[in-house]
Amino acid sequence: MPTLAARLRRTIPPLALAALFAARAAAAQEPADTTVLREIVVTATRYPAPPESLAATLTVLRGDDLRAQGIVFVADALRDVPGVQVVQTGSFGGATSLFLRGGESDYVKVLVDGVPVNQPGGSYDFANLTTDNVERIEVLRGPASVLYGSDAVSGVVQIITRPGTGPTAASAAAEAGTYGSVRWEGTAQGGTDGFGWSASLSRFTTDGIYAFNNDYRNTVASALLRARPAAGTGVSLTARYGDGAFHFPTDGTGALVDRNQFTTDQTTTLSLRVDQRILPALEGHLLLGRNAESSGYENPPDPPSPEAFSSLADLERKTVDAHLVFLGLARSVLLAGASYDHQDEHSFSHSDGAAGPSGDSFEASRRNWGVYAQASSRPWGPLRLTAGGRWDDNERFGQFWTYRISALGFATRTTRLKASVGNAFKEPSFFENFASGFVTGNPDLRPERSTAFEGGVEQDFLRGRVTLGLTGFAQRFRDLIQFTFSPPTPGGPNYFNIAAANASGIEAVVELRRLGPIGAAAGYTRLDTKVLDAGFDSGEDASFVTGRPLLRRPRDQFFARVHSAVAARVRVSGAVTWVGAREDIRFAPFPEPSRRVRLPAYATVDLAGAATLLPAGRRRPGLDLTFRVENLLDQSYEQAAGFPARGRTVFVGGATGIR
Repeated sequence: MPTLAARLRRTIPPLALAALFAARAAAAQEPADTTVLREIVVTATRYPAPPESLAATLTVLRGDDLRAQGIVFVADALRDVPGVQVVQTGSFGGATSLFLRGGESDYVKVLVDGVPVNQPGGSYDFANLTTDNVERIEVLRGPASVLYGSDAVSGVVQIITRPGTGPTAASAAAEAGTYGSVRWEGTAQGGTDGFGWSASLSRFTTDGIYAFNNDYRNTVASALLRARPAAGTGVSLTARYGDGAFHFPTDGTGALVDRNQFTTDQTTTLSLRVDQRILPALEGHLLLGRNAESSGYENPPDPPSPEAFSSLADLERKTVDAHLVFLGLARSVLLAGASYDHQDEHSFSHSDGAAGPSGDSFEASRRNWGVYAQASSRPWGPLRLTAGGRWDDNERFGQFWTYRISALGFATRTTRLKASVGNAFKEPSFFENFASGFVTGNPDLRPERSTAFEGGVEQDFLRGRVTLGLTGFAQRFRDLIQFTFSPPTPGGPNYFNIAAANASGIEAVVELRRLGPIGAAAGYTRLDTKVLDAGFDSGEDASFVTGRPLLRRPRDQFFARVHSAVAARVRVSGAVTWVGAREDIRFAPFPEPSRRVRLPAYATVDLAGAATLLPAGRRRPGLDLTFRVENLLDQSYEQAAGFPARGRTVFVGGATGIR
């Protein structure tokens, strides 16, 4: 395979290269220990490109930075992304949803090394996803169905595993803290240009925030192997396994009612990627992926009640994606590809009660085919245009077309103007399509769809060390799938495409990459959402109310983070997050009515740091003392109505490593 510099010369249009080389030239004039090379990202284009060459809005979270800040869960890392709202129901392990730019919680495609890990229909619970062995997290905001098909309605989150480079190195860390929490991890990596590897293993346990039945455990293993068996050929294999169990005493209202119910989750994600230079100007890329998840729920009888219930759902997604990148045109990059996605679900439930035992099972499968193409061209000096289209053929709802057109213009060498328009879609879930029994699915559902517009400006200062960005966006969501207890036709399906909503806003961000020993970032999001068609819902306390905002979307949100090496052996970081008021439903036990409420704004302060007690030497392990504090001011608040968030949480530990 060619070197990175050679690959960039071939894959990135001349204007982007000029910006990249200018940044490197400026960095080269500084002392070697302050040189920072520009990043290369892949999610927005599916080929390597520097972020400043993209019309898309992309945020990169670096794995080393996350580990230095003590961030263990990906959901906590995503709170510092403009336009993102993360909602967790209470303690560690509680259901965790992500809302991006006002979209639904199933409107974000989640990839691990290119493999989709969403459930069919877009749903994804971030509760167990950790930052173990992560090289970086790329967050693409805006419609991305052209490149990624279903579920990429308001954005894409991609987890990229460490590639394994440099001399062999190993590290270990452990910490303990509030709520009886204990975490340990071990990592190792190493490699050359021709072969590399990385691996990690971690375990987190806690007693949880409730007085009883709130234990949580999560074990994660991750590994990568890569090789270049021949010139122009690259192969990489990644695997990620998670095993979690969450005990919770709460019912759907947040009340403490059960001493022994719990859920289990085992997930395995495999990715095989082959990159081949077919011709000097033509590259081929093949991805084979599999994501399998087994989720269980157990509620043994609570004496004196004989009631017991258990369920198990097995989900599997097999993915094939192949695409070509043509680099033979001086001012253009052409991409064309095809994808195949096979989805299977099998679930079983069993109950024992006064009326005797009963059970139910559910089994379904679905296939999706897609072909896509994208062209990026520089027709004139400071202007770059990108246009793409995709055709999907779903075994259930048929065909769907998506498109995206974007423009990037350089007003000056450090001022970038962006604009784009596109659409996206989300397929129905298996349950919405195939449910039978108490609830009846609708096989004739159409996909939920959106159209989005975006425009913005970015300005660099201080030789690229500081970037200011301002982006405005507007999205229209149509054909939202809704449930009704009273279908129009007796005995007919309970799901229909009927609701509609809009979401618009602005995102402002400033990033200070490095000024001496200091790095910092801050962002503000202003979001307006509005229900246009409430569908079957009625009344002021419904989930959808015409003219009212969408639930759990704050109008205003702000974050700021700073990190610094205050001394040769001391590193500290701090973060402030402020989330404005938002509407939610406070559910009540039957037959009491549920109420639409306005959750108050809240702010949290987090701190983390490390002090080197023994520097690592040649073949000699070092030793660091680590600490972190979440919710330093012990703010009392709810991310979801009825479920209190964690209070002040303190962790103290140590880390060692050898190279």
